[in-house]
Amino acid sequence: MERVLDTAALLHWPPNRLAGGVCAHSQRQELERLSEARSMLIDAADLDWRSPTPAALEAAKTAAGASGDLARLSDVDVDVLALALSMQAVLVTDDYRLQNTFRHAGGTVEPVVNAASKHVWIWEQRCKGCGATSSLEPDVARSKQGSTGECRICGSPLEVKRRRG
Repeated sequence: MERVLDTAALLHWPPNRLAGGVCAHSQRQELERLSEARSMLIDAADLDWRSPTPAALEAAKTAAGASGDLARLSDVDVDVLALALSMQAVLVTDDYRLQNTFRHAGGTVEPVVNAASKHVWIWEQRCKGCGATSSLEPDVARSKQGSTGECRICGSPLEVKRRRG
């Protein structure tokens, strides 16, 4: 089965283990930013560089929105997710948000260095002021950190939290 490799695999695995893996073109820029030396080494690896189709990107955003992970995924994460979903490939990542979304969509995950996540979660917005909760809207502000908006009740910042069970 084909494997889509997240940037963590590109950073940590030896080039021979990466051989035949599929990566998003957007990962090249991320890799150069994180490690220029590693980026040059990866150029010699036998990787299949692809760009996700607009339909695959929309499917990835829908899947990430359904699990509540979209607010905390980067554009590169969405590209990687889109490739894995469209190819029905194994997703190789240590990113728990990517793992969560891909598992919600019925995919198989392989960890890079860390152990795979043990649970699948649903995320919600929670007000830091009054504690009101709401589901994450598909168009919620995307950011790795910080507020996802303002509470409609009290105006305090909203943060992303796991749904209480």
